[in-house]
Amino acid sequence: MAAPLLITVAPTGAETAKSDCPALPTTLDELVATAQECEAAGAAMVHVHVRDADHRPTLDQGVLTETVAALRESTDLVVQLSTGGSVHDPLAERMKVLDAAPDMVSLTMGTTNFGDDVFMNPWPFVVDLHRAARERGIVPEFELFDLGQVHALRRLLDREGLPAGGRVHVDLVMGVPGGMDGTTSALVAAVADLPAEVTSWSATGIGRSTLPVMLASLSAGGHLRVGMEDTLTFAPGEPVTSNAQLVRRAVAAGALAHRPPMSPAQARQALGVDAARAARQGGQ
Repeated sequence: MAAPLLITVAPTGAETAKSDCPALPTTLDELVATAQECEAAGAAMVHVHVRDADHRPTLDQGVLTETVAALRESTDLVVQLSTGGSVHDPLAERMKVLDAAPDMVSLTMGTTNFGDDVFMNPWPFVVDLHRAARERGIVPEFELFDLGQVHALRRLLDREGLPAGGRVHVDLVMGVPGGMDGTTSALVAAVADLPAEVTSWSATGIGRSTLPVMLASLSAGGHLRVGMEDTLTFAPGEPVTSNAQLVRRAVAAGALAHRPPMSPAQARQALGVDAARAARQGGQ
């Protein structure tokens, strides 16, 4: 049997305004309902940005903690919080995301031009976040926006060692203006340079690169991240109606490659979440 397919859903993000996309899940109730729908459709992990009462991106500790608890209570999904927040959030506030004790956090391996903005991830912050996540038994997903960040991951692992859980999972974020192209050739180049310690990788295509990246990742044996954080268009002239719609398409594409969707339990084992939790409990 072919290897199961890890499908991560990124339902909200920090860039799209609720007023521009009413279907975007920005309240806790909407996020929980979306997570449940996406789990039923085949997702195993949810990558979470949260919003405040005015639907604006926030790193409020109370909102983050409440969101993690609600998602754990209502789903079996692996809960991954974004440490990126908004491109305008200060580094110290982004580090505090760990205090909400999710299963995983995103860890971007370098600074990236993000459209007209700059997504800041200086090397000392990367190292501090890697160390702090390991100390707390939280598994990182290393987000790579360009080939320089692929090489930075090699540097980090050489100097700092493996993360909590002992597995190294990578997500290639492709098609961001300022990052690597969302093309097959860019994906092949990035995958070829991944450190030997990488145990699994997925790919995310932003905007119109969604489908090319999805197909390239499947053909190369990778996993998928989909969601309304990354695209609001399902087809030319056809807006996305829900995150579950994007998950169902990913499941259908995986079926063509004979790769059934990974369950949340399988994802916890593959990503090292179970191992990290066991080590954390053993150390208490």
